[in-house]
Amino acid sequence: MLCALTACTAEDNSMPNLPAIAVLDVPAGRESTSPNLASGPDRSVVLSWIETDGPGSALRFSTLLGNEWGDPRTVSRGENWFVNWADFPSVVPISENLWAAHWLVSQPAGGYAYDVAVSLSTDSGQSWSELITPHRDGTATEHGFVSIYPNDAGVGLVWLDGRNMLNESDEDIVNSGMSLRAASLSADMVLSDELLVDELICDCCQTDVALSAEGPVAIYRDRSSNEIRDIYVSRFVGSRWQEGKPMGNDNWEISGCPVNGPAIEATEKSVAAAWFTAADDEPRVRAAFSEDAARSFSTPIDIDIGDTIGRVGLAMLSDRQVAVSWVRKSAGESPEVCVRRVSSDGRLGPVRVISRSDNVSAYSVPQIVRSGNELVLAWTNRVSDSNRVMSARISIDSL
Repeated sequence: MLCALTACTAEDNSMPNLPAIAVLDVPAGRESTSPNLASGPDRSVVLSWIETDGPGSALRFSTLLGNEWGDPRTVSRGENWFVNWADFPSVVPISENLWAAHWLVSQPAGGYAYDVAVSLSTDSGQSWSELITPHRDGTATEHGFVSIYPNDAGVGLVWLDGRNMLNESDEDIVNSGMSLRAASLSADMVLSDELLVDELICDCCQTDVALSAEGPVAIYRDRSSNEIRDIYVSRFVGSRWQEGKPMGNDNWEISGCPVNGPAIEATEKSVAAAWFTAADDEPRVRAAFSEDAARSFSTPIDIDIGDTIGRVGLAMLSDRQVAVSWVRKSAGESPEVCVRRVSSDGRLGPVRVISRSDNVSAYSVPQIVRSGNELVLAWTNRVSDSNRVMSARISIDSL
């Protein structure tokens, strides 16, 4: 498929196409989905995905080598995995040698009862340990939407945890809803610091974690007792997660989960976040900046309004500029992947539309990371009844 980079704004949709962007052929199988991008401490870029493997599934990954993806490697495979477009696995370089991966394993109860499986590599992804489950509640409930990040000399994990949903007959939704929990895992597979981050959050929105100069910052979609589901952040200070604070007070009241998580990035004390809301029946993609390690954030900046679907991604360009990716409806109502530069003073670059909109999967969750002077993106196409992970490079200067 030929991907083309186009530029348009809300005021002018007639700007000519820019030269074609660089398509990166993904070394995935015929049926592949659930891409995830991660950047290592040496700025290396790792793409992971799920692909069909006989009667089951396999988690595979590749490292970007110059202008192409390297040979794929397999972390694990199984026939009892929970494969879901919204809750996808990851492979994350924690340090030069220590890497972490996670995927989801269905419980015998079936349905949305599944566990998080984590494996570590101490040789940069060449070999992988036996799996470990970071939650030890043993309930037949949902555990997923994991964010993995470097934590001291090991791995930090944040995930959605459904253990309280066993109390669904309880009229108190705080006592019967989804919670956000965290734990630490050492390089020798010792689990510790199992902590509650937030006792009631939205049921199935992706989470994210950024490392500021003052420690980890988690971002997630909260849920109040009166069904306000706005974006919150929680800072890890000392030995515990602080009480979550709302990002923009969108006041989005919605009775069900929108399956639309936020993204966050940090450089020293500069932190940026992006998210989707449809408060007041007006779909919007928004961003906000912090200069004090996420203690406070600026007034939200609207990046796209109206036909946006959300599913945001975020990459830091400088301490005052980011690139935000998201999905919106094209004029023909098909989904298309977009990227836009956003400055902390509210200035917006033109909207860059990536790929042919008639191919982008309606259930794609695009990923974006920075690699030098370029951005690397990954998403899922739906062509001839098959899913296929796609990737491309974009010059930052083109934004």
